[in-house]
Amino acid sequence: MSSSIQDQVEAALAAAEPDVEVLLAEVHGGQTVRLFVDHPDGVTLEVCERVTHALAELRERYALEVSSPGRDRPLTKPQHFRRFLGRRAKVRTRGDHDGRRSFTGELVGATDDAVTIAADTGVIAIPYVDIHRSNLVEE
Repeated sequence: MSSSIQDQVEAALAAAEPDVEVLLAEVHGGQTVRLFVDHPDGVTLEVCERVTHALAELRERYALEVSSPGRDRPLTKPQHFRRFLGRRAKVRTRGDHDGRRSFTGELVGATDDAVTIAADTGVIAIPYVDIHRSNLVEE
C-alpha cells in the first residue's frame, strides 16, 4: 500500500466529503487506484459517485475504482482493529513472525502500536508497521 496515495485521497476528501472514511487506497498495476470507503449511513452508489467527483485531480493520473468494504473489510488503522475486537480477521505480515506470515483468528487486543490476534497457533501481538494487509473474515 502506498501511504502517499492514501494521504492524498484522505486530504482531498477531508473537505469535500468529511463523513467518508477511506479504509484503504492502493495503486494496482501503476494505473488504477482502488479505494474502499465507508460512510456512517452506508456506502451507496451516490456516495461512490461523490467520492469519484471529489477526486478529479487523481482521475487525471489514474483510473479510479471506488467501493464499499464488503464482508472482507480491510483493517488499516488502529481504530479499525479496536472497532472489530472479538471478530475474526486475517493478518498478513511483511516478514516472518513465529516462522509465519499469515495469521487468522479472533482480534483480542488493539493498542496504538500493535494488534493482538488469537490465532490457531496461539496468541500473537503484531506491530502495525509489520502488517502488509489485513481484513475481516467471515465467521
